[in-house]
Amino acid sequence: MKIYQVGGSVRDRLRGRQPQDYDYVVTGASPEEMLARGFVRVGKDFPVFLHPESKEEYALARKEIKTGCGHADFSFIFDPSVTLEEDLERRDFTCNAIAFDPQTGEYFDPFNGRKDIENRVLRHINAEHFQEDPLRVLRLCRFAAQLNFTPAPETLELVARMTAEGQLAHLSAERIWKELEKALRFPDFPRFVQTARACGALEAVLPEVNRLWNTPERTDYHPEGNSGDHTLSALEQAAGGNALVRFGILLHDIGKTVTPAEILPSHHNHEQNGLEIIRTICRRLKIPNHYRDFALTACRYHMKFCKIPEMRIGTLVDFCEDLIRSGEKDFENYIAVCRADMHGCKRPISAEEDARFEQNADRLRQAVKILQTVRAADMPGWENLPKDERFGQLYREYRIRRVRQALFPGK
Repeated sequence: MKIYQVGGSVRDRLRGRQPQDYDYVVTGASPEEMLARGFVRVGKDFPVFLHPESKEEYALARKEIKTGCGHADFSFIFDPSVTLEEDLERRDFTCNAIAFDPQTGEYFDPFNGRKDIENRVLRHINAEHFQEDPLRVLRLCRFAAQLNFTPAPETLELVARMTAEGQLAHLSAERIWKELEKALRFPDFPRFVQTARACGALEAVLPEVNRLWNTPERTDYHPEGNSGDHTLSALEQAAGGNALVRFGILLHDIGKTVTPAEILPSHHNHEQNGLEIIRTICRRLKIPNHYRDFALTACRYHMKFCKIPEMRIGTLVDFCEDLIRSGEKDFENYIAVCRADMHGCKRPISAEEDARFEQNADRLRQAVKILQTVRAADMPGWENLPKDERFGQLYREYRIRRVRQALFPGK
């Protein structure tokens, strides 16, 4: 019986990163032997065991045999004769198919994964095994973003062929979204988008987003030339953001894809045109409501931000209350989308423009803070005010007055 560390923890150590968790594979052992050593079995389809003290997972070395189209349609061979190399061969990429022996400090690298890590390359191990789960196409795109690696030409060719054959149609909405959400967490999410475009996966799972590259822009506003390159550039500006911000940026201009041809390259009303497209995407991929709601906020209101200086106080109050009603409690995420949108235009942004942006952001923050705390009971003479149809107008006037006092004290 031999125990090896495998998978992402080995890859990360070789990249000089601290592993977050550890995976172990056990060769030369049977389920009965693991139980006799105090391990607790938790795997249903194939034997996975919890260590009696550390509670870390240990899996018996196994081979997999595809039995159908679904991601769970496999049968497994996990007897003690399965070798470490046979277990590693079923994995997706060479960088994930390296084993480390904690007792000797030696690495077992039958597919030259260490060389690919040094060269920052994603290379599949076995084309037949790789195609057994089409999710590996999206995993390729996600690892490109996570590791800042480039797919090997033969691997990109393989996943492009899988996509062209329609293999991604076998993936459930839940599995697609899970992989997309993982990718959204990484600062280099634009690399996920670029890789997905290069292999056809973006068209397969997010065709609405892929159409952005066929959508022309006015070059005086967007030197990028098309909405897709602008979206990619805006995403690059959001490297310090979070998954929610990146999702909002990804879809903020989606309404431009349905602009009537006769008014191109202008995109009047694209903020409203994008809302139903976002709802359609989120229904299809079963995307959680908080992602959907924030994407709707980003799409509906991203053009209003630059108009804040021109707004009368009453208009500003209405705008802020629309934002509050939309459910977006963290207005910094909304501001981050607008900032990335501005800097995503491939032209120099002056110090004056940056200063105006921050002034707009501060004005929005102040107004929202007031409106989130003001109560009707704070109104002077609250007890004697008429509680009929006039009350709504009186309360609105009070909110406007409070915001004006906060923004322009002494006036």
